[in-house]
Amino acid sequence: MVLIKICGITNVDDALAAVEAGADALGFNFYPKSPRYIAPGEVRRIIEQLPQEVLCAGVFVNEDADSLQRIVHEAGLGAAQLHGDESPEFCRDLRGVMRIKALRVGEDFLAEEVTRFGTEAILLDAFTKDAFGGTGRTFDWEVARRARELVPKLFLAGGLTTENVSEAVRAVRPFAVDVCSGVETAPGRKSQRLVKNFIEAARIGAKIWDKT
Repeated sequence: MVLIKICGITNVDDALAAVEAGADALGFNFYPKSPRYIAPGEVRRIIEQLPQEVLCAGVFVNEDADSLQRIVHEAGLGAAQLHGDESPEFCRDLRGVMRIKALRVGEDFLAEEVTRFGTEAILLDAFTKDAFGGTGRTFDWEVARRARELVPKLFLAGGLTTENVSEAVRAVRPFAVDVCSGVETAPGRKSQRLVKNFIEAARIGAKIWDKT
């Protein structure tokens, strides 16, 4: 079994369609420079229309602790995805919400890096010099496979699409897969067809994994 997170949600129609298609979690971007930015109040209005079992995560980039906690409360989030340069100390000190530390995997990344942060989950994304995720780039899944053995919950992101997610699930066996640009027609605009196909492909990969 693999959980499926659709990230970069900006409107209620995309949120409801993703959940209807079988998404387990949704991500909302609170980084002001992101083309997928959404205001906390709007996120709360969306979350109020979703089933309670859907995990709703806020994506933060180098947000100060007080502002982060305020947004978590205002939006009604269940998780905080820390997608910037947050230190292990910052991650450990954050309380009252599930913490997902995102790490960007470049050429020199060591799988052991995932053990430094003490968060409930780690998300691995592809390193890009000028962006904090959502770029559509992939990275070496062998690094993710090794990292998965070191942490209880590994979210796999980075260039996942309907074409490669089944293979990614079989290769890495992550706790969850996370997709953003791979199911979009434009930044922040999801294709319901791509979302549905992505979820179906991920489930197929998980079924094959379960049989091996």
